[in-house]
Amino acid sequence: MKYSVLSGDIVSSTSLNSKDKALVERELTKLLDSLHTEFNTYGRIIKGDYIECVVPKPEDGLRVALAIKSFVKSISIELKEYKKGTNRVRLFKTHGLRLAIGYGTLSRYMPEKGIIDGEAIYLSGRAISGMSTHNKERVVIKNTLFFNSENEELNDRFQPIFELLDTLLSKATARQSEVLYLKLLNKQEDEIAKQLAIGQSAVNRHSTSVGWNAIETAVAYFHKTLSK
Repeated sequence: MKYSVLSGDIVSSTSLNSKDKALVERELTKLLDSLHTEFNTYGRIIKGDYIECVVPKPEDGLRVALAIKSFVKSISIELKEYKKGTNRVRLFKTHGLRLAIGYGTLSRYMPEKGIIDGEAIYLSGRAISGMSTHNKERVVIKNTLFFNSENEELNDRFQPIFELLDTLLSKATARQSEVLYLKLLNKQEDEIAKQLAIGQSAVNRHSTSVGWNAIETAVAYFHKTLSK
């Protein structure tokens, strides 16, 4: 049996002040609860800024990954509160986190005991390792969304799609990211409008601006490809 296992680390997390670090960790906890309810995932937070999340239906992996990225980008961090490290915090607001999907088997998966072990988590962790911005004077970020499997043909097929999605999300505003997150959780526009206390026309406008049609097509393609 194969899984999609997601590994991700918060961009420039060490540059956040203690209040914002605590906010991010609280919000990530809420996020993982919501993903468990919607997709039966098992997720955990390590050291406050690293996420591991198992998606039992691997074809849902991209939808969950984009939900995580858009949710993190929607977290409200005020740049004006930072006198030092503003550029690094700006990177957090632009990218949110680096996230990799590892597609493969798990030799041991016991969520009730917090055990995740096997090929899929090694693949996702490998894609993230070496990408940390911790203690680097100059940070250059090219990509923050990755797919890794033992199937090189599959890797090559998804790479350009992931790069395009990464670009779309990096340009999204906090409100657009919030709308995108809820759409990825299968919420209808009228539900989203009510939850965010905005008009349905505003929800539609944000969806269009963030490129929802292209994102939905990519998610459907990923789902169809891994469902074969």
